[in-house]
Order: sequence, then C-alpha cells, then structure tokens
Amino acid sequence: MKSKKENSDKRIKKEKPVKTTNDKWVLRLYVAGQTPKAITAFANLKKICEEQLKGKYSIEVIDLLKNPKLGSADQILALPTLVRKLPVPIRKIIGDLSDTERVLVGLNILTGS
Repeated sequence: MKSKKENSDKRIKKEKPVKTTNDKWVLRLYVAGQTPKAITAFANLKKICEEQLKGKYSIEVIDLLKNPKLGSADQILALPTLVRKLPVPIRKIIGDLSDTERVLVGLNILTGS
C-alpha cells in the first residue's frame, strides 16, 4: 500500500501557459515613491508583460505618497502591490515581482494544469 505522499508526487503536472485572449489586461502597480523595490517591481512587470502579453496590456503606476486615498479602493495593505483589474477576477501580488513564475501563476498567465 502506497502512502499519500507517494501518490501526490505522481500527480504533479508540468505548468503550461494559458492562452490569452485579445482582451486588454489592465494592471495597477501601487508603490510608495521611487524606492529601489518600486523601481524593480515596475521593471520586472514591464518585462513580464512584454514577454507574455505582447502589447495587450496597460500599466498604471499609483504612488500612494502622492495620492494615499487611491489605495483604499483596492484595499492595499503592503507595497509594492500589483493588482490585475482586467481580466476578472481581480488578482493581487505583493512584492518586487522578481519571482517570474510566481507572478505568472498569480496573474493566471501560467497555470498548473
């Protein structure tokens, strides 16, 4: 009789890219000034979008030092935070977006199926 751990190891599937539609992706990056983390997050996001979404996206950078009230609509608790507004459902990723695979899975561009 095999243990549950052995069975679960066999079910791991290779991740495949999700086919994106012609719809535009609307992304918001919340930052607090031009800190090194904010700059890194924007550069990483831009690179991922160019490679994966190929022009079918818009990025809005919101500096909460200049407009602190804008973070309440998306319930921003940590910075930098990326919010995918479209396509729905809304998704959030916190951090400098340096872990490309985590960002792709978080945005649902890459899936485990």
